[in-house]
Amino acid sequence: MFEGIEFAHPQLFWLLLLLPLAIAWYFFTWKRQLASLKISSIKGFGPSHFLSKVKPLLFVLRLLALAAVIMALARPQTKDVSTRTKTTKGIDIVMAIDVSSSMLAQDLKPNRLSALRKVAAEFIKKRPNDRIGLVAYAGESYTKTPITSDKSIVYRSLKEISYGELEDGTAIGMGLATSVNRLKESKAVSKVIILLTDGVNNSGFIEPQTAADLAVEYDIKTYTIGLGTNGNALTPISYKRDGSFQYGMRQVEIDEKLLKNIAEVTGGQYFRATDNEKLEEIYNEINKLEKTEIEEFKYTRFEERFRPLIFLALGLLVLEWALRVTLFKSFI
Repeated sequence: MFEGIEFAHPQLFWLLLLLPLAIAWYFFTWKRQLASLKISSIKGFGPSHFLSKVKPLLFVLRLLALAAVIMALARPQTKDVSTRTKTTKGIDIVMAIDVSSSMLAQDLKPNRLSALRKVAAEFIKKRPNDRIGLVAYAGESYTKTPITSDKSIVYRSLKEISYGELEDGTAIGMGLATSVNRLKESKAVSKVIILLTDGVNNSGFIEPQTAADLAVEYDIKTYTIGLGTNGNALTPISYKRDGSFQYGMRQVEIDEKLLKNIAEVTGGQYFRATDNEKLEEIYNEINKLEKTEIEEFKYTRFEERFRPLIFLALGLLVLEWALRVTLFKSFI
């Protein structure tokens, strides 16, 4: 009955202590309210009337009416809270993902690309108020998803990113340049690229430094991530006859000097991810560094629920009065 109902003045429920006091007073004065007559015998009288036995019903009705009034004074009400948020500092983010064959290396589990997809999905989930786009690159690059606020599209596109869509190789300059191209017309207050690679720039017709200069020109901050363990990793080295990869141990080579330089000139940071846990920590760190400012407005609407209790109390009092002046008139 009272689910979802709050009381504005719950302290008034202490008045309910008047009810047991009223009951005690009623029974204490019960006999005084009855007229008495001493006679030698009651053989001439018939059995007592039923209504005389239920006369306390009138007192019960008054008590219930009093209880209803007290509950009404406590002001039962329902509360509806609505929240509206306003993004005061929006961020547009492009995630540039290396999809070369080396991303199938198994130093991260189950492999680098799968580990990245999982961590990137969690990162996207934590950015509900930002627009995000995806760029994939290997020997060349392309836009997988333009910047959008529709996270379902971004999630779906992220799951679809895989090796084999592009010519093999690592064109860091191409990946960065395509990401800049996606953000250069953005009106967002802050524009960010998260560029991940596990190798050395060896493809493409745009130099990484040229792409970094473009990012600076359009005021785009770039965070770079080098992905791969220290030392050797089990990496695809050739194809088998059935078309699957032959794996072998290969030295992990990441151009950290280049990645650090890109991050430094664009105002970002360079990170090195050597395992799944470190990769997750890096994306969490970037999430903390790039905060979207949100202004929250809360609206509370109260709806009073005391009226039914007042009507109930009035109804009980009217019923008590009606019974008193009709059925119980001869016994009062």
